[in-house]
Amino acid sequence: MIGFVSGTIDHIAPEYVVIDTGGFGVNVNISGDTASKLPGIGEHIKLYTYTSVREDAFQLFGFLSRGDLEMFKRLITVNGIGPKGGLAILSVMDADSLRFAIMSGDAKAIAKAPGVGAKTAERVILDLKDKIKLDADLIQREIDEKDGHGSNAYAETPEKSEAIEALVSLGYGRAESMKAVNSVKDADALDSGALLKQALKYIF
Repeated sequence: MIGFVSGTIDHIAPEYVVIDTGGFGVNVNISGDTASKLPGIGEHIKLYTYTSVREDAFQLFGFLSRGDLEMFKRLITVNGIGPKGGLAILSVMDADSLRFAIMSGDAKAIAKAPGVGAKTAERVILDLKDKIKLDADLIQREIDEKDGHGSNAYAETPEKSEAIEALVSLGYGRAESMKAVNSVKDADALDSGALLKQALKYIF
C-alpha cells in the first residue's frame, strides 16, 4: 500500500522511528538491526515499507533496503510468524545471516529471537529453505551473467565443507560458519586449512 517513507528523522526508539515527511510525522516500526544502522536525528532517510492493516491497527514496518523488506515478507508467510515476530528475528540477525541460517538449517540461531521457539524456528527453515535457495540461485545467475563466469558462492566444495565443520567444532554456529567461509575471497582456490584461517579472520 505504501512503498516507502522518505524524510527527516525526528525521533529514534529501539522498536520504531518517527520520520518527518514535511510537517507530518510517520511512525515506522523497525528491527533492532535497522535501528543500529540509522543515521542521527535530523538526517534524511528512506525506508522501504510493509503495510499491516487490521481492524484495530494500521502499522508500517520499515527497512533500509528492498532486500531486507523482501526477507521480512518471506518470514511473515510462515505460520506463527506475524509482523512482530518477523521484526524480532531480524533484530537478532540481519537478512544475510538469516538466509545463511535457513540454508544451513541452523534453527538454534533463529530461535534466539524473543518469542520464537525451536519448533517455530524449524518451521521457518522448512517453509523458506527452497524459496531462499531459489533466490540465491537467481542472484548468482545474474552475477555470473555480468561477470562472465559460473562460480557459485553458495556451493559447498569438500574444502568448504571441511572448513565449515571445523568452525562448528570450535563452537561457532553453522550459519555463522557458512557465512564466514563463503565470504573468503577466492575460496574455491584454497584448501580447507587456508579457508579455515581466512574464515577465522573474517569472524574476528
